[in-house]
Amino acid sequence: MKPLIIIPVRGGSKGIPGKNIKKLGGKPLIQYTLDAARELFSDKQICVSTDSPKIKEVVEHLGLEVPFLRPDELASDTASTYDVLLHALNYYEDKKYHPDVIILLQATSPFRTSKHIREALELYSNEYDMVVSVKETKSNPYYVLFEEDEDGWLTKSKTGSFTRRQDAPKVWEYNGAVYVINPKSLREKNHFKFRKVKKYVMDELSSIDLDEELDWRISEFLLKEQIVQL
Repeated sequence: MKPLIIIPVRGGSKGIPGKNIKKLGGKPLIQYTLDAARELFSDKQICVSTDSPKIKEVVEHLGLEVPFLRPDELASDTASTYDVLLHALNYYEDKKYHPDVIILLQATSPFRTSKHIREALELYSNEYDMVVSVKETKSNPYYVLFEEDEDGWLTKSKTGSFTRRQDAPKVWEYNGAVYVINPKSLREKNHFKFRKVKKYVMDELSSIDLDEELDWRISEFLLKEQIVQL
């Protein structure tokens, strides 16, 4: 297997300013993802894709070379993950490294470990478009999610005659921690159009994604109280 591990990290962040290199539990947030990836892969297989010279400096201080800074068109709020992945893939293929699997790791999942990455990768087949990490959602569309109809009345997002939430079918939510992607599928279609997608289930604590200040404070508490141990 020839993997390419891509960790996309932008310099700008509105929810938690500078979060990707902000210290959580005494080390930069991105280091949690780097440490997990480095337990499984060589540094040459790991690509931190960033637009920020400061992030580049922090990552290289941790001993990993950052091969490029993203061009301006991939540094804006409107730049998509799809375009960032293609840019990194093209860069490595131009360098004569042709990966047969892409592993996307977001730096905002500090409690995703090398064990999770390995287990997701073990589920992957080149017949799939993607294996993606999920958690069971609490917001079940059969039970607690509603939409407004054309008259403004609330109707269930997905119909079903369930009187208890636990009787409704399980529904899975992407947790943003691990994406194992077929490069051929990525080139042929945007990942939002993938059809052959398999789930890798993670628990609630491991699935924490740092998007807002409250997420950060919860994570600090979990580390301080040793509720999560890495």
